[in-house]
Amino acid sequence: MRPKLVLFGDSITEESFGDGGWGAALAHHFSRSADIVLRGYSGYNTRWALKVLDRAMDGASFGEPPAAVAVFFGANDASLLDRSSGFQHVPLSEYGANLRAICSLLKEKWDSTIVILITPPPIDEDGRIQNPYGDNLSGLPERTNKEAGAYAKACVAIAEASGLPVIDIWTRMQKFPGWEKSFLRDGLHFTSLGNRVLFEEVVRKLKDMGLSLETMLVDQPLFYDIDPKDPLKTFCN
Repeated sequence: MRPKLVLFGDSITEESFGDGGWGAALAHHFSRSADIVLRGYSGYNTRWALKVLDRAMDGASFGEPPAAVAVFFGANDASLLDRSSGFQHVPLSEYGANLRAICSLLKEKWDSTIVILITPPPIDEDGRIQNPYGDNLSGLPERTNKEAGAYAKACVAIAEASGLPVIDIWTRMQKFPGWEKSFLRDGLHFTSLGNRVLFEEVVRKLKDMGLSLETMLVDQPLFYDIDPKDPLKTFCN
């Protein structure tokens, strides 16, 4: 049975199968080696994700534990409490507790599954002001990069304390000049270039964990392995 790689996250995950999305890129990359299973929930924070975890994972494994689950929450948790997205806010301490609980439940459900944490991304505050959520009468961003960074730091700390692999996309993206507009189309969600950065990081992290095109079996014989003189012979083994 083909391995499953599950993507569990918020809107950045939900839209990852769109044109140029990081999930679609993973599906293409592993097209003959693994199935990418999408579990993205726009607007969700870790509090809500924890509530729906069991139902969300129903059918994700198809009888076999997934090879890996990428957990990508925090952007909504880091919404500022006194701004237009305040109802999505989760205090930093609770965010950490929720994230640990999500990882523990996944490992209890599938002890052989690799759980990879992804930090919330950086925030372009100007982009959020230009693309506000709801009636933003204050003219202030409902998220800040400083706050997102605090949640990203907590995510990394939890991964390290739990012995889990982590992708610090908050730090990684900011290593590139002009990241604000190059990687974020509205100050939060990814452009095609932003999607590409995360895709490459996920592929690199999966490879570090032993999941790569070099180590995974190919589903069914490749075309160039089929004997043109006796094609059906290939499928008899």
